[in-house]
Amino acid sequence: MGFTELLLISLGLSMDAFAVAVCKGLKTRKITAGKAALIALFFGGFQAIMPLIGWFLGSRFEEYITDFDHWIAFALLLIIGGNMIFEAVKGNEEEMSSDLKIKELFALAIATSIDALAVGITFAFLKANILFSVITIGITTFILSLVGVFVGHKFGAKYKNKAEIAGGIILIAIGLKILLEHLGIISF
Repeated sequence: MGFTELLLISLGLSMDAFAVAVCKGLKTRKITAGKAALIALFFGGFQAIMPLIGWFLGSRFEEYITDFDHWIAFALLLIIGGNMIFEAVKGNEEEMSSDLKIKELFALAIATSIDALAVGITFAFLKANILFSVITIGITTFILSLVGVFVGHKFGAKYKNKAEIAGGIILIAIGLKILLEHLGIISF
């Protein structure tokens, strides 16, 4: 997996966190750099930790599923991306308080990074450099979440659904590319 693919995966995974950060920015009356950084740190940190956990799980069971790992990677990314698109189209709005509560940030960070766990499993099958991958995902999510807080505060939830749809499409496209490469239909 090349850097471009990793960056696209990072962007795709970051879209949920970005959307929630936009909502936090929208719901928070006074945004400071410290509050924005705390939100971004939670989202970026969990987006980095979850693929590492997934990678450990995937590495442990790799020998049993090597013959069909590309199908698993495709299915996981298709499900994750499809779910992101479905949730965005469904338009389910989450009610969030205007205060920053550590428990709430913890729960939101876990909720927005579950898909990264599945992607981490995929990384194990693809023999990805996990350290570089989790650093890239964490930094990308941190930056987008930081921007999201300020965008939400300034512009509202106008772009939330579009960001989630874009993230879903990116993950599905990467899953399809992985499948087609392993089937020998395309090569990059």
